[in-house]
Amino acid sequence: AFHDIQPQAPVHVLIIPRKHYGSLDEVPDPSVVGAMSMLAQQVARSEGIAATGYRCVINTGADGGQTVRHLHMHLLGGRSQGWPPG
Repeated sequence: AFHDIQPQAPVHVLIIPRKHYGSLDEVPDPSVVGAMSMLAQQVARSEGIAATGYRCVINTGADGGQTVRHLHMHLLGGRSQGWPPG
């Protein structure tokens, strides 16, 4: 996990699995996304945003907004997140 170089929120961390998957659509085992989610909890706590809330996003495919062909989760927080997101 590391901070995004173009943050979209005060806290914007990318969580990336070590094994390559082009997108969520290619993940064969739910434990991959489960591990990413558990790491998101830990990062949110360490970044001080767990108590107020945060958003986790996985963009998949062109229409889903995916621009990098490697599975990654965005952890966003530090401000109120609007809905709908885009």
